[in-house]
Amino acid sequence: MAKTPRVAVLLAGCGHLDGAEIREAVLTLLALDQHGAEFQCVAPNDNQAHVVDHAKGAPAEGEARNILVESSRIARAGKCADLASVSAADFDALLLPGGYGVAKNHCSFAFKGTDAEVRPDVAAFVKAFFGAGKPVGAICISPALVALCLSKEGRAATLTLGDGADIQKAMEKLGHRYRSVPSAREIVVDEALKLVTTPAYMFDDARLSDVWVGIERCVTEVLKRC
Repeated sequence: MAKTPRVAVLLAGCGHLDGAEIREAVLTLLALDQHGAEFQCVAPNDNQAHVVDHAKGAPAEGEARNILVESSRIARAGKCADLASVSAADFDALLLPGGYGVAKNHCSFAFKGTDAEVRPDVAAFVKAFFGAGKPVGAICISPALVALCLSKEGRAATLTLGDGADIQKAMEKLGHRYRSVPSAREIVVDEALKLVTTPAYMFDDARLSDVWVGIERCVTEVLKRC
């Protein structure tokens, strides 16, 4: 790396059932810090699709939470930028931690599958990195968001979200090349698109140490391409 790369980390709230997967987000920031990269957490300033009670694992009726406010719990107070205030031109790379919020708040993949829509601001931000030839790292369910963004432009990616048959069918239906991997430690690199994917907690029973290995490898490969 000839310069210190500046990396955007797009968050989807706080909590794996309705926001960003906290472990994945923190491990992403840790890996960036260990590599000496600068990073900026970013999130849309809008309400979540819904709120889940993480103690019960069920929707919390009548509650509303803001994606930017919740993401700031991870980024620390005042450290998460409003997506509307930043541009892909401000950064050298993009990293996307997972969590159901990616598939509920950034897009509707959790509800509509391959018929999902992507928030226009999120879609524009993600596509701008690919349009500029900048590297992108997608973790856990985030490759599905990337897949939706790229398919709208007729671009095919090679990616992984683990070894699930249903998710493989969904990605192939969107026109992408799926690579099944055996554990959270693995990564898949699409050299042409500078896209690096790792499954993390798409393996529900993954050990935290294995999730760390996969995320650290993902971040390393993204930074190599800055």
